[in-house]
Amino acid sequence: MTAYDRVTTLGDFEALAPEWDDLVRAMPRPSPFLLHGWLTEWWRCYGDGAELAVHIARRGGRLGAALPLLVRRRGGLRVASFVGDRHGVLGDLLVAPDAGNGVGEQLARRVAEDRCDVVDLHGLPANSRIAAALGSHLDVIQRVEAPVLDLADGWDAVYRAKTSSKKRSLHRRRRRQLAELGRLEVSVARRLEELGPALEEAFALHELRWEGRPDGSGFASATGKRFQRAILPGLAAGDVARIVTLRLDGRAIAFHYYFALAGRMYVHRLAFDPALARYSPGIVNTLDTIEAAAAEGLRRVEFLGGDERYKVELADRFEPLCHGFGAASGARGRAYAAAHVGSIRLRMRLKRSPRLRRLYFDGLGPVRRLGSRSRS
Repeated sequence: MTAYDRVTTLGDFEALAPEWDDLVRAMPRPSPFLLHGWLTEWWRCYGDGAELAVHIARRGGRLGAALPLLVRRRGGLRVASFVGDRHGVLGDLLVAPDAGNGVGEQLARRVAEDRCDVVDLHGLPANSRIAAALGSHLDVIQRVEAPVLDLADGWDAVYRAKTSSKKRSLHRRRRRQLAELGRLEVSVARRLEELGPALEEAFALHELRWEGRPDGSGFASATGKRFQRAILPGLAAGDVARIVTLRLDGRAIAFHYYFALAGRMYVHRLAFDPALARYSPGIVNTLDTIEAAAAEGLRRVEFLGGDERYKVELADRFEPLCHGFGAASGARGRAYAAAHVGSIRLRMRLKRSPRLRRLYFDGLGPVRRLGSRSRS
């Protein structure tokens, strides 16, 4: 017998902690942004004004499936999104391997019947469970390329296969040039006592990198810092967080913050000191980071972001991230979904035109980023 419920308080959600992360690790594409500690601290930092609406299914008293949603009011509508919203990706329906047939689908149907006008699901993986369960009720559109790199053959073999001798020579030259400026060191923070100081250095570098430029991530904002500091103990306890730092004479000049989960490396945040941009410290540190990930046994890199050149050059393929709109309960909800899907398609067409792409990124970029910041 399967029992379905809707968790609406933080206390009741916290009670799910002992079973929750097993569901996350059982995902086809596990998401560190769905780990219980991440969602709990995100709710504490960003959940003001929202209603918790975590749908769960229990079978024999055990947690068999879950869908972590929240509901916010936008323009008079009740809009359901993933807990974590735009601070995470790869959100999806969580289902235990032994949950039984139809449990996930039934949970998704309960969401469609819930007290919301429309769902707005950011960062869905392609072929997501929730999209399959909702079917034609959810309009799914690709948003981000999300390059992926396989490391099964080891970093040395992968690096040689993915780069030309000329590119490898350039990387060696950049590293040599940095070393000529002073003592160059690479450190990997993994334990909490290492991660705390490394995170503070990461904040400082991120602020340097984005000084005077709009930053939609909110990583080094006041709330962003509070959130990142709060999640660190839980991530460290689960051996998930890594911060690889490149230092010159003891001073941090680049960092790469990633998550290790289910044998995969998930890129979270990275930045470098712009005063040293000519020496490519960010690229140098990224190569060191992937090497460190491969050395500890991780076999896949999820870059998660867009089509930056270094990602495309290293990647084996793209496994896109999508956005889902739908499950609307009325005309206004359907209009919300249609308007957002239409807007995304228009932006995608603009990007494909070189002339309009320049307008989109250069002319409208500041407006877009400010709009994104206001929604985060």
